[in-house]
Amino acid sequence: MVTLVIATHNKGKVKEFREMLEDCPVEVKSLLDYPQCPEVVEDGNSFEENAVKKAETIKEYTGEMVLADDSGLEVDYLEGKPGIYSARFAGEGARDEDNNKKLLELLKGVPPEKRGAQFTCVIAIAAPGRETVSVKGVCRGIIVDAPRGEMGFGYDPLFLVTEYKKTFSELEPEIKNSISHRGKAMEKAAAVLRELLQRR
Repeated sequence: MVTLVIATHNKGKVKEFREMLEDCPVEVKSLLDYPQCPEVVEDGNSFEENAVKKAETIKEYTGEMVLADDSGLEVDYLEGKPGIYSARFAGEGARDEDNNKKLLELLKGVPPEKRGAQFTCVIAIAAPGRETVSVKGVCRGIIVDAPRGEMGFGYDPLFLVTEYKKTFSELEPEIKNSISHRGKAMEKAAAVLRELLQRR
């Protein structure tokens, strides 16, 4: 069984990836299994640069196949912010609640038709002796004016998917995974993984 390291400490993200990779013949690990792993500074100018840097750095350290993602929320009214700074929008070490609070403050009084946003996810797959491959997924929605729902993480309670009239935090995980930015990118990434595994 081939080991695939998910380059994150985020338990919510690891759980989502595990569910999405159920059909892939890989043993899924994460950075939680490699406590000595170096911290990767995400100093790229795009989701892709950050994902590739993470994947390649962790591949060098572990010697395993690595899947890394960089994702974030891009709000139309804020000209694409928070973007690559989504996780630290309210400052270094910010909690989800802090980031959500800051976003709501910036959108105070902005009408629904101007609250369009998209979640973007870029996944990079780095394997020893192979060229790193990256794929992208996008999900459009709008930002509601107060958190809704108990599931999910990050900006999920504020991101409303109009076709379901529910936020990511209110949607069943199976539905969220099938329509989300990460789900769409993961579908493409799974195809890349299968091809890599066949060539081994």
